[in-house]
Amino acid sequence: MIKKILLLGSGELGKEFTIAAQRLGQYVIAVDSYFNAPAQQVADEREIINMLDGNELDRIVEKHKPDIIVPEIEAIRTERLYDYEKSGIAVVPSAKAANFTMNRKEIRDLAAKELGLRTAKYEYAASLDELRNAAIRIGFPCVIKPLMSSSGKGQSYVKNESELQSAWDNASSNSRGDFNEVIIEEFIDFQSEITLLTVTQRSGVTLFCPPIGHRQERGDYQESWQPAYISETLLQKARDIAGKVTESLTGYGIWGVEFFIGKDEVYFSELSPRPHDTGMVTLADTQNINEFELHLRAILGLPINEITLQRSGASSVILSEKIISSSPGYKGLDNALKFKNSDIRIFGKPSAKMHRRMGVALTWDETDSEINVLRRRAKEISDCIKVTDTKP
Repeated sequence: MIKKILLLGSGELGKEFTIAAQRLGQYVIAVDSYFNAPAQQVADEREIINMLDGNELDRIVEKHKPDIIVPEIEAIRTERLYDYEKSGIAVVPSAKAANFTMNRKEIRDLAAKELGLRTAKYEYAASLDELRNAAIRIGFPCVIKPLMSSSGKGQSYVKNESELQSAWDNASSNSRGDFNEVIIEEFIDFQSEITLLTVTQRSGVTLFCPPIGHRQERGDYQESWQPAYISETLLQKARDIAGKVTESLTGYGIWGVEFFIGKDEVYFSELSPRPHDTGMVTLADTQNINEFELHLRAILGLPINEITLQRSGASSVILSEKIISSSPGYKGLDNALKFKNSDIRIFGKPSAKMHRRMGVALTWDETDSEINVLRRRAKEISDCIKVTDTKP
């Protein structure tokens, strides 16, 4: 059962996945573009390469000869994954899934055009003039994003035509890969956003975690809570959509499927073929199996009989308020852990930037607890932690 896993992307999600893998005796090589990334601190081996360099990817695959490749970020030369899959290496969830979901154009066209799912209206643009014309057709306000990015990088909420230039510059400068296009989306006046963690199994039915609510700023997750309370009718619509998309993309593992929830409708937004940042709330043991352990079990073909809600929980991110070039420190852990049912995860990133996610605060209570009370407590816990410069 021992598998050699090549982890492509070694941030905080990769770190928790590596911990889960090692608890079941697996061997992990953690790859990233910078030294001492979080997952590299707990992995069996590490590699530092530019994963957008296909030749470098080929080199480390040949060097390590992994049984399984687990992509954890978007900045990968994903077309190479098809060749690895053909050679007999398992790509998680599949080479097709990795390629489609790393590119907003592929996944949005699959959902809207091929599967006929409800999404926001959208268009693409490869120049500022195309962007302006598309935005006028879609209407203001609208949202503009790079085709390839993560954690909200390059995303803009545009209220009028005068803001298009800065939105184009933001998307272009934060785009990953070779894509010089952006996507322009209709702004949906939604009541809430949810992540529906969806688990596809090799030898079992597709399972759904209790829905997770989340709030974003600058396009990046700031807090999440589980369960998110939506009607059973809308939840079933979301499950149906998640099932159709993941079946079409093929493969095994956990998927973070994001939705906008309107008054009477569900809109497919985005999808990640891996553990989702909003799913870090499951580290508060809100479920019988957290999202990282679910991902690993599905990858290894181990049975997952059911996913049950154990208790309610909330998470709130710990952000850096300054640039720290190396070895950031943390103050306030003693105050944070005085709160009832509190826990902290420090990710161990070797440097800090403005608004960079450096850790997460967790809290929980009984399943019938008031979610807003837990959300406030999680925020109070995270506010206690300050990222500091350890240099004199």
